[in-house]
Amino acid sequence: MIFGIGVDIIEVARIEDKLSRTPGLKEKIYTPVEIGYCQTKKFPYQHYAARFAAKEAFMKALGTGWSHGVKFSEIEIHNLESGQPVIEVYGQAKEFCQTEGISRFYVSLSHLRTLAVATVVLEK
Repeated sequence: MIFGIGVDIIEVARIEDKLSRTPGLKEKIYTPVEIGYCQTKKFPYQHYAARFAAKEAFMKALGTGWSHGVKFSEIEIHNLESGQPVIEVYGQAKEFCQTEGISRFYVSLSHLRTLAVATVVLEK
């Protein structure tokens, strides 16, 4: 049964600007795994933007926004060997999902030079 669906779109330049101008913001939003992945890419900010959009979409799918103390760094988007993106949760995000019986996460990412979009589906 579907618990929630979320979608988000973001301008890549907006993420690049914020991360470039704000010390420590990257580490506040992204996990070390995400930072390591994005930094290996030719255009890392497209990948940062896609992951930011996925985190926003995840929050929308939860239906809670920030009200339960879930932090962006508790939502990790990494890739399987096949390249498929997957979501892993930690901390408050994990506790909330366990309490609500959310057992599966689906994520789809896409990006262009200027935009990134993500869709997340949560399943009970």
